Amino acid sequence: MFVPAHNQHLLDSALRRNADMLLFDIEDSVPICDKQQARDNVKHLTKTSAFKNYFGGVFARVNDRESGELLKDLYQLTIDGIDGFVYPKSNKGEDVYFVGKLLETIEYEKKLPIGTFKIIPLIETVGAVMNIMEICQACPNRVIAVAFGCEDYVTDLKGKHDGFGQSIFFARNMISNGARACGVIPIDTVHIKVHDLEDLETNLKVAKQLGFEGMLVLNPKELPLVHQYFSPSEEEVAWATEMVQLSEEAVKEGKGVAVKDGKFIGPPMLKMAKDIISKQDI
Repeated sequence: MFVPAHNQHLLDSALRRNADMLLFDIEDSVPICDKQQARDNVKHLTKTSAFKNYFGGVFARVNDRESGELLKDLYQLTIDGIDGFVYPKSNKGEDVYFVGKLLETIEYEKKLPIGTFKIIPLIETVGAVMNIMEICQACPNRVIAVAFGCEDYVTDLKGKHDGFGQSIFFARNMISNGARACGVIPIDTVHIKVHDLEDLETNLKVAKQLGFEGMLVLNPKELPLVHQYFSPSEEEVAWATEMVQLSEEAVKEGKGVAVKDGKFIGPPMLKMAKDIISKQDI
């Protein structure tokens, strides 16, 4: 969930939310005159235990390398309590590599283990979509996920939003496939119609079908639906548990493969079942 880091009221509100990961925004939602205040707020909050309940981590969306703010963002926020950074306008692997090297230099200077801070590149342009695998592989020890930013993408595409998501379907598919091919988690774009929960649910169904593992969230009211779709349902857990049990029984009995309802339980099905169980355990 994004929260503008210069806005104390919204920061206080974020304390009461149950998002998996908190994203302090120091980029688009923060006016240039408030950038330092945003950084100061983050530094203050990380000294408290206020954000310890975000099991997915606490990240900051920093400014891009052309902004003149990136070095200040990274140097001041490579601190205890921050797990990594969302880097915007990641157009190619070189952009992410550049950020990774900056972090390496800062970690060395601060006597921190190299690789302490992770990176989530934000895919916001047509070029970034086409370079998705290059971006995912730019810093293997740092890039843990990639996230889609649909608004900038559609603008760069010179396309137009439609009610069926056709203008962003190709990008979502490319990002999800490219990320999975590199062992990186794909995170879907924000849902800009924050008060239209029916439309949110439609988008969540598509996102899950495409292999995304989460969604960027702007408004806390979206969280229950997002959790519902990206957390295993009782039916999925029951199915997965049965698949694993049947497979284990088949091994004990010396059978080559387990069968359920006339269908073989092959390695892909077993892997899917174990993935579902591992998500339940988080």
